[in-house]
Amino acid sequence: MSIAEATKPRPRKAFDLGSAGTIAFRAYCLLVLAFLIAPLLVIVPLSFNAEPYFTFTQSMLQLDPTGWSYRWYEELRNNPQWLESVKNSFIVAVFSTLIATVLGTFAAIGLTRPNMPYRGLIMALALSPMIVPVIIVAAGMSFVYGGWGLKQTHLGLILAHATLGIPFVVVTMTATLSTFDRRLSQAAQGLGATPIQSFFEVTFPLIMPGLAAGALFAFATSFDELVTVLFLGGPDQVTIPRQMWSGIREQISPAILAAATLLICVAATLLILVQLAQNQQKSYGGMKS
Repeated sequence: MSIAEATKPRPRKAFDLGSAGTIAFRAYCLLVLAFLIAPLLVIVPLSFNAEPYFTFTQSMLQLDPTGWSYRWYEELRNNPQWLESVKNSFIVAVFSTLIATVLGTFAAIGLTRPNMPYRGLIMALALSPMIVPVIIVAAGMSFVYGGWGLKQTHLGLILAHATLGIPFVVVTMTATLSTFDRRLSQAAQGLGATPIQSFFEVTFPLIMPGLAAGALFAFATSFDELVTVLFLGGPDQVTIPRQMWSGIREQISPAILAAATLLICVAATLLILVQLAQNQQKSYGGMKS
């Protein structure tokens, strides 16, 4: 055997659990998954309860059609307070997502530039709304926004939710831009394109999957946020989580379960879209390599 063959690294063997170990590992994963999603799966059938109870009735357990009903979804559709909360949630989520996506993307572009000074400090500050407990962030916003006249306004709530969404965009876009080949934009500028043209015609299409994933995370953060609404929102800025909170405190109605089911559907849809965006990003990375 030659020296080259002796020193050549040997490929590592995959860890083999055996058939029994594989079955046990899969069973363990299924148990963990069931533990995580069981509370969500229970809410969905309870939202179709024909009776005003937060538990399964005997007729529901017996699959009697009379025990199941759409009445709580009808209550959501016919209740002006719920309709107003849905409108406010989408307004705040859409505009806060736009702000968070733009600011977070430009922050990520700056953080991924070579020789960026104070990179660690700036990154820590950008991610602080994600690390610090939301109630502390909301309390500080309540004090500052109160002095600026932004409390109990849609603008104040949009800015607050954008602040919470920016860290998710920064993390996603930093990971995306770290794999981006900057020689492509340099080549475009060498062929006569301006920096702005190079960004929108070369860089932007390639980072679009990561941008979409960050925007979806920011939207989900805003759509499910409650604490900042409690601190900053007024009677005209009631969102779906705030309406659910008020319903639990004031009048317990299974309509809350119907609203929770809708939130679960929105969150599941966003997760699917994020996964699709990440798969598209991986496909681009595979073609580039």
